[in-house]
Amino acid sequence: MNNTAYVFPGQGAQKVGMGLDLYQNCPAARQVFDRADEVLGFELSKLCFEGPLEKLTLTQNVQPAVLVTSIACLEAARAENDLPPARFTAGHSLGEYTALVASGALDFAEALKLVVTRSRLMESAADASPGVMLALIGAGEELARQVCKKSGFEISNLNSPQQTVISGPTHSAGKAFDAAADLGVRKVIPLTVSGAFHSRLMRSAARGLKEALSAVTIKPAVVPVVTNAGAKPVSDIQKIRKELEIQLTRPVLWQKSVEYMLGQNIDTFIEFGPGNVLTGLIKRIAPDAGVYNVSDCNNLKQKWS
Repeated sequence: MNNTAYVFPGQGAQKVGMGLDLYQNCPAARQVFDRADEVLGFELSKLCFEGPLEKLTLTQNVQPAVLVTSIACLEAARAENDLPPARFTAGHSLGEYTALVASGALDFAEALKLVVTRSRLMESAADASPGVMLALIGAGEELARQVCKKSGFEISNLNSPQQTVISGPTHSAGKAFDAAADLGVRKVIPLTVSGAFHSRLMRSAARGLKEALSAVTIKPAVVPVVTNAGAKPVSDIQKIRKELEIQLTRPVLWQKSVEYMLGQNIDTFIEFGPGNVLTGLIKRIAPDAGVYNVSDCNNLKQKWS
């Protein structure tokens, strides 16, 4: 029985140098980066490999950069290893677009252009309605809801039993910190993002994205994608389109997505992309699962068991 899921990280996983050794040593990965540079009309690969970090971290750069690096990791693993097939794919926020490419629902070039549009819309929404995202460490869903009730924030990521992210307007950040302290949250970490993603402050971006999606070709997913907004698998074109339309203003139900896959007898998760953020979260959600990471050439020869 196929018991493997492929998972893909989102914004925040980036680092200067990501993908460089794959580009230098794996033709399949090199082809992905070269194609991305061609589609975008500038050297995204150079930005990934050389930085500077400040430029790489800008939303309009980091989103396509993480998608491209993640697909390069996947293609390298497919070329260099006896990779087990996926029964599900899933991605965290931006990573959902990578999952849709991996599942055959979105063409790589089209996904890349769509993600650039998405990132620009998110930047515009953040400029119009300044906001922040705060990671509550040691806080599950219920405690996070209490913090939100006292501060006017809303849950934006349910990441693991001990990590929930909340989003809200910049001018209310002090209230959120105070509420978290009053309610005994262990630690609050502001995320290095430009706005309150996955919240109502992204409504204008969601409207713009819906319009952009109307011109995008979506195909049925060959491998079901477990969605951020519903934590359930979708393959149908209309359901995929709807998910992408609502994703920006809904919380990322990562913990629930992983729990759904565990309930379907998935016991092996392979993360493709820079860093190991999802690997860490999945270990906290499912300590007994086999969790692997493919982020560079060193990971290509591992055994998936």
